[in-house]
Amino acid sequence: MTVVKFATLERQEKIRLLCRLAEDQFNAGKRVLIRVQDDNQAVSLDRFMWTWDKGAFLPHAFNNGSVDCLEEPIVITVREDNPNAAPVLIMGQPCSLDYLRRFELVIDFAEVYDKQLAELSRERFRLYREQGFNPQMY
Repeated sequence: MTVVKFATLERQEKIRLLCRLAEDQFNAGKRVLIRVQDDNQAVSLDRFMWTWDKGAFLPHAFNNGSVDCLEEPIVITVREDNPNAAPVLIMGQPCSLDYLRRFELVIDFAEVYDKQLAELSRERFRLYREQGFNPQMY
């Protein structure tokens, strides 16, 4: 059964929290997939992951179609795929319910710094509950 957890964003720092969450899961021995909106976000995240914390190293790849991501512990993607067979999905972008069901752990964001984004987060939380995911706060 898929577990859905929400990480609270009180400031517009999603990219930093994406890295922190990916690091936590990587350090726990889990493969991670990070889904983002488009290629621009993917390239930005890919670059940021190399420099975000001088004491950290996050082995990762951007699944742009030209690299083999099968062995990568952390993969950034814009599609609803799972090239590294990750059990953990971090949603930088909302995904379909069928896609979420492919993972053991899904991490979504409660973006409380913005009223409209906060309401969209609440709607997803309610939808996940209705679909039997039993969402929790991270």
